[in-house]
Amino acid sequence: MRNEQLADILRPTSFDPIVGQKHLFGPRGVVRRMVESGRVTNMIFFGPPGTGKTTAAAIIAKSSGMTFHRFNCTSATLSEVKEALAETNNVFGSGGILLYLDEIQYFNRKQQQSLLEYMEDGRVTLIASTTENPHFYIYNAIISRSSLFEFKPVTALDMVPALRRALEHLNAENGTAITAEDAVLAYIASAVRGDVRRGIGLLENAYFAAGSEGENENTPRTGAILQENVDDFHVKVGNFNDDSHYDLLSCLQKSIRGSDPDATAFYVAKLVAAGDLISLCRRLQVIASEDVGLAYPQAAVIVRACCESAMELGFPEAQIPLANAALLLATAPKSNSAYMAVAMAREDVDKGLGTVVPTHLQSPLFKGYKYPHDYTYHYVGQQYLPNDLRGRKYYTFGDNKTEQAAAGYAATIRREGGKLKQ
Repeated sequence: MRNEQLADILRPTSFDPIVGQKHLFGPRGVVRRMVESGRVTNMIFFGPPGTGKTTAAAIIAKSSGMTFHRFNCTSATLSEVKEALAETNNVFGSGGILLYLDEIQYFNRKQQQSLLEYMEDGRVTLIASTTENPHFYIYNAIISRSSLFEFKPVTALDMVPALRRALEHLNAENGTAITAEDAVLAYIASAVRGDVRRGIGLLENAYFAAGSEGENENTPRTGAILQENVDDFHVKVGNFNDDSHYDLLSCLQKSIRGSDPDATAFYVAKLVAAGDLISLCRRLQVIASEDVGLAYPQAAVIVRACCESAMELGFPEAQIPLANAALLLATAPKSNSAYMAVAMAREDVDKGLGTVVPTHLQSPLFKGYKYPHDYTYHYVGQQYLPNDLRGRKYYTFGDNKTEQAAAGYAATIRREGGKLKQ
């Protein structure tokens, strides 16, 4: 019994067997033509999982003759990466180093910045991959020094050759002769939303389930027996296209906003079943500030900690802190007062109002400014808004315990504060 994943065993070692990315690796593919002409530059690969990003990086490294180092940023540390980069100073890195950082969005800004000096002097060629929009998650200085290439979800028909190679390997490995028409393999491929690795795993599970049914070994078995077993392993999450994806996130937020913990649990489960970790974490953090807000300010801190824990754990364990975060928000008091205050202020900003701030707030003289800490309750009444917005009210205290306490404190300092300290 082998331990290595079948998808890794079958990973292409040249551009020809890569499926679904003809615009990059086909006969006229831009990356293929660039590499075959001897040009290997810093690259950023972005697109859904299982579309060939890691495979492409390994092929490029092999053809370039560079020393190849691969790290997954969900678990790698910066010190481990720097240890590999240290080879640029010795004979092992004399031919250049190709550094592949998978899921680079998990490296923070400081970690990404540390790569720049190696990229700028040419000691390291960086290939980074991400399943997210690189403009949101990758440091701009790295983007400006790299070429961006989009990997697209692999269509069911394009995935068929990869699944056929997998079935042929399983037959040869186990002495079987299961055959399958393209339609059967396309059925399997359609269940995995463009993820080749997942498609091969689903095929393998169905194959071994079919082989355990005790059929007469002399009876030819077709792909129909694979198709019969696919649904036992495939978690159905519906047609999870971009629209339904955002519908689920919207349903989650509205359920939390409506203080419905049961609906909240359901939509978290749907998103977890789809393996959607990053979008779920992002939306929960938005909800903590937008919908719970000042009614329970600590919620933002707790949700942030739960999301960081989920990112570190990965699925399936990640669903535990995510459930804690979501249900905390669903059962917490709600307030959108801060959100509404800034939204109202933004309307005036967009109208071009408030362009000149009061003279006593202008540097360098601050003439006439009163230093609040010199007064009782650290408060003194003075104008802060620009003249054309003087007296404008943006923020209204919410009707929750926390904000009402703040409202009481505000009334106290305005009533009893403002006297110069002796």
